[in-house]
Amino acid sequence: MGDNREAFAARREALGFTQESFGEAVGVEFSTVGRWERGAMTPQPWRRPRIAKALAVSLDELNALLRRVPVRGPQDLVTLGRGAGEQGQTQQSSPMASSDSVATSGAHDHVGHPDLGLAPTEFLKSLTLTVKPPRQIGWTEVEQVKLMTSALAASENLYGGGMAGEAGTAHLRWAGNLLSARASSAVEAGMFEAVGNLAGVVAFSAFDIGDHDAAARCFRFGLWCAEQGGSWELRATTLADMARQAIYLDNLEEALSLIEFAQVRTDRLTATARAMIGIVRARLLAMLGRHLEARADVDRADSFLAQRQPESDPPWLVYYDEAEHAGSVARALTPLAIAEEQPGDAAERLASAIRLHSDAYPRSRAFSRARLATLHMAIGDPREAVLVGRQAVDDATMLHSRRMNEELAKLARACKRHYAIPDVVDLSELIASGSSDV
Repeated sequence: MGDNREAFAARREALGFTQESFGEAVGVEFSTVGRWERGAMTPQPWRRPRIAKALAVSLDELNALLRRVPVRGPQDLVTLGRGAGEQGQTQQSSPMASSDSVATSGAHDHVGHPDLGLAPTEFLKSLTLTVKPPRQIGWTEVEQVKLMTSALAASENLYGGGMAGEAGTAHLRWAGNLLSARASSAVEAGMFEAVGNLAGVVAFSAFDIGDHDAAARCFRFGLWCAEQGGSWELRATTLADMARQAIYLDNLEEALSLIEFAQVRTDRLTATARAMIGIVRARLLAMLGRHLEARADVDRADSFLAQRQPESDPPWLVYYDEAEHAGSVARALTPLAIAEEQPGDAAERLASAIRLHSDAYPRSRAFSRARLATLHMAIGDPREAVLVGRQAVDDATMLHSRRMNEELAKLARACKRHYAIPDVVDLSELIASGSSDV
């Protein structure tokens, strides 16, 4: 064995690689290269093509250097990673058993360094964890769901819907099991409300990355929870979010029906909720060309926001502050600004939103910047649009959000009318270079 291992090292050295430089070439630490050469461990199969390329040898030649049988899948790892059975025969295993063996006996070398034997995504693909739900719940479980929801919402606001949606789906399945547990009437209502809020966060995360089927399913579940728990506030907020999705999908009549359902029993809603719902309706009316009614709804929403008492708002309305209101009002006023060819109040509201957004809401700030840039590019100062647009592109680099990508695509389309300005062309190219599928 030693001769072949020495041949591996000799081949590396002949090509001018140190252990450090070879490790950099194949994506491992230099100490890992040393363990390969000593025979303390062998490379994972998914690394071998890259190692063979670096050494300028075929996979068969590499396996000869390593003096190991080529590893092609989990079942091969079982025979290599496990010894013979009690009768001296090689143990056979089902695919499930082979996965277990990788995770246990085959997952470490003798000096304690992990060797998955598979690409990380493949290794984790079949990982599941089944937790038996409690038969009876109390306020402790309600608070657990609220804590999860808060963490997911914070992640979604910071980075977009990607990770929050994936993690939130698992949390929602687990939390949904709690709805069948025994509980007092008060705890049951509290749990329905908490799980409904969680469903709303997961739904909006799915909406953000463009999975509209998943979003619609979670919104429906959240609405059902709100009604089961008798929460008028959550019901109204969920309907408003469903209306936003309908607007995005260009189902304006459906969106108008949803937002008007949200306005049922507004006497039970906080001033913040009334302001938020009123602005969604104003945006719809503006898109439908009903400009005078839209302006009236904006004025009413402004008056409701002036009466806002944040301490009385439910947790799902924490996000709707002065900054969010300014950005939402701007969206309602933009169709009017375009019709009048004057950025006016829409631009001023977006500038206010950018200034007021806290660092807890970078995605919202990025949206406001992108929309302000698009507005200026369409009917304002294209050079001002370039300055704001560059900041929006920079903000978007940390977001996993299809909605943000599409907002930047709108800005890129608006750039076309000003291609005589070199800075505008540069901005358009910057957007194109940073675009990605979500």
